[in-house]
Amino acid sequence: MIPFNDKKPLEIIERSIIKTYRKHIWAKFIKAIKEYELIKDGDKIAVAISGGKDSLLLAKLFQELYKYGNRNFELEFIAMDPGYHKEIRKLLEENCDYLGIPVKIYDADVFQVANKIAGDYPCYMCARMRRGSLYAKAQELGCNKLALGHHFNDVIETTMLNVLCAANFKTMMPKLKAENFENMELIRPLYLIEEDYIKRFIQNSGIMPLNCACMVAAKKIGNKRYEIKALIENLKKNFKNVDISIFRAAGNVSMDGILGFEKDGEKHSFLDFYDDEEI
Repeated sequence: MIPFNDKKPLEIIERSIIKTYRKHIWAKFIKAIKEYELIKDGDKIAVAISGGKDSLLLAKLFQELYKYGNRNFELEFIAMDPGYHKEIRKLLEENCDYLGIPVKIYDADVFQVANKIAGDYPCYMCARMRRGSLYAKAQELGCNKLALGHHFNDVIETTMLNVLCAANFKTMMPKLKAENFENMELIRPLYLIEEDYIKRFIQNSGIMPLNCACMVAAKKIGNKRYEIKALIENLKKNFKNVDISIFRAAGNVSMDGILGFEKDGEKHSFLDFYDDEEI
């Protein structure tokens, strides 16, 4: 992703979050926090920074919220080096330094391990390992929440991936409790923000973000997410607001109109309750 211009001064970049992108970024960030109750008094939040466009924006949004909000929470900015090339690591450090993000970078060998155990499809395994590592680091720093940079498009693409490839209806949740890390919670404050506006913000700032930066995935077979992204873009040409409809569908499930569902690991069929209903 190529910047539109040279790097703008930090104060202009920060001001644009509140001014230029108030409607499409700042307001939706605040809405997600309030609507899904992502922050509570006394929280200590680890903001995970991969160096990509989404996590850089997430870090700046939290800094602006802390600057102008109630300051009822604490922040830690963490970045894992899973095995980046030296130049990639340098770009991550330079971007965080320029943007005034006091990031704690730590080393891990995730790329190497994922390559060994995941064969031709390392991305899923890599994502799980990275998240586990980030949870552990956040917990080590005394945090009770881990904030990730998943956005609106990630949500609807995940929904469609599950429908078309996994034969289930399941979406990416705005927050969830960690299974293997006690008293830890994952939150997604960019949940309502569309990817196009994230791209515009980063490119207008003049920042060159990291892409995947994985030397393993570059040599492997790609996953289906890119195909799903293209599919949704094509659907938008013929179906007005189809992306919004996909997003809202996960919040408007009619239990009277589904064949079955799973709750707490137990599967249920509509037949389990069919004879209990009055005709």
